[in-house]
Amino acid sequence: MTETTNRIAIRPLSRILPARMRGEDPDKIEKENLKIRHEKMRDDERVTSNIRLLLIIVMFACIYTALGARLAMLASSQPAEPVTQSNNSLIFAQRADIVDRRGRILATNLETYALYVETRHLVDPLNTAQKLADLFNDLNADNLYSQFTGKRKFLWIKKKLSPEQMQAVHDIGDPGLRFGPRETRLYPNGALASHILGGASFGKEGVHSAEIVGVAGIEKTFDKQLRDPAYSKKPLKLTIDLSIQAAVEHVLEGGMRLLNAKGAVAILMEVDTGRIISLASLPDFDPNHRPSLPVRGSPAESPLFNKAIQGVYDLGSTFKIFTVAQALELGLVDPKTKINTKGPIRIGGHKINDYRNNGPELPVWKVITESSNLGTARIAKMIGSEKQREFLSSLGFAKPTSIEMIEAKGGKPLLPKRWNELETMTISYGHGISITPLHLATGYAMLANGGRLVKPTLLEEVKSDLGPRVISKEVADNSLAMLRGVVTGGTASIADVSGYFVGGKTGTADKPSAQGGYDKEKNITSFASIFPIHQPKYVLVIALDEAQDTSGPEPKRTAGWTAVPVSAEIIARVAPLLGLRPKFDNQSTVSLKLSNWQE
Repeated sequence: MTETTNRIAIRPLSRILPARMRGEDPDKIEKENLKIRHEKMRDDERVTSNIRLLLIIVMFACIYTALGARLAMLASSQPAEPVTQSNNSLIFAQRADIVDRRGRILATNLETYALYVETRHLVDPLNTAQKLADLFNDLNADNLYSQFTGKRKFLWIKKKLSPEQMQAVHDIGDPGLRFGPRETRLYPNGALASHILGGASFGKEGVHSAEIVGVAGIEKTFDKQLRDPAYSKKPLKLTIDLSIQAAVEHVLEGGMRLLNAKGAVAILMEVDTGRIISLASLPDFDPNHRPSLPVRGSPAESPLFNKAIQGVYDLGSTFKIFTVAQALELGLVDPKTKINTKGPIRIGGHKINDYRNNGPELPVWKVITESSNLGTARIAKMIGSEKQREFLSSLGFAKPTSIEMIEAKGGKPLLPKRWNELETMTISYGHGISITPLHLATGYAMLANGGRLVKPTLLEEVKSDLGPRVISKEVADNSLAMLRGVVTGGTASIADVSGYFVGGKTGTADKPSAQGGYDKEKNITSFASIFPIHQPKYVLVIALDEAQDTSGPEPKRTAGWTAVPVSAEIIARVAPLLGLRPKFDNQSTVSLKLSNWQE
């Protein structure tokens, strides 16, 4: 064995043999060589260890550098909200609740399941199709079987199931029937406030979740906010009061049925803020099972149609107080000014007359309490067409209301194309101009709060500043006294709810006929009221479509016999809920003004 550069021999013959000849111990050479070898091995291992340690240090340094750079990038970037993913990815279904002004739930989310079929896993397609058809009335067994045995591998059956339906499907026992978890929108109060809430449906859908999107009303108007994860834990608070809404709808529905009306509207609003405490449109619907849009007939006949903010109607004599208020503001008349009420007025081939003979003349305040078309028309003639149009426009009657509902855009007033003298006269008593009941409520709120505009709102957090002044405080007070006179001695005596001092104005307007002109047998009756009139807080507008009182020998179709009794019952029900205490010793300026005029 010889010595090499890579390996040291333990017993090299070149050294052993001479050592033996010299009488030396050869084991000593072996020990020296073994020591040298071990030292060489230690040196090699130390170099290898140092190299490995250096590599580890470099690796950890790179990792920490990358993490530090990533953290710095995240810290300096703007936060981004999660977005809805595709059907096969995560879908953010969480949606914020909607609550009333007291925090009571109007709309929330419910965990449920959808039913779908993976056809390749069906064991008995025929039996499964038949049992599903027996369970769900809207399914057809033959159609299901055809789909189960066709080319489709995946098939939605039901978008949401009740726990009882889910158990019944589970009991069918076919492995091809699958359940997909998801959240659905729940309206725990059923049809209550349905036209305000509107409803929601599914947007993007996946097997494990579905996106909830608004389709109408508040749900659609504030869809982006309600779906925003940043607001998912913060409910949207509305101005309506659930208890009052329930009372209003209950009385309104009863009145609608009793009077054989096709539809009905009720709006209750705070006069100083424009906050809507209740808004109802009948017939209504259950947003948990929202019906489909009609494919035939008039959209206004659908229960989905919101008559309060979409429906534009001639609202008749409720307009007369605006005509008189403008004339008072312009200084053309005062409450005691005598107005010629002798008729008829013939103009442009048309004839204007009163419902009843009011004599040769009436004071202005009695033009309102007796609801004289002739007197109002002659006052409007004093005002003139241009000024009348400007005044009504200043009330917001020339454009849709600003309420926070997408449907409000459809409630655009219908104004005459040519605003001449005839139109000026007929508009003065509410014919020839069509507005929504919500427009009317905002106009009466202006009279009630001293002459300043308000913006109607459904959002509790909206700042409630009064708008610009339209009429003076004195003119507004005189108008309130006249409206009180309509109840105490005019066409709305049934509305005199004891202790609450109601004031208001009736309106009866014939509906347009399909053949042109107006149908004398069909009308819209309305009553716009303010209470309590001596310290105005609320406006209530009621409108009924084709209502008639059949309790007597002949049907009565005027507002005094239809809209007024319904209004009186609603006020009697909701006034205590609003915290209003009845008073029986009214010595207000309203009463004093009315007494002075009557002398």
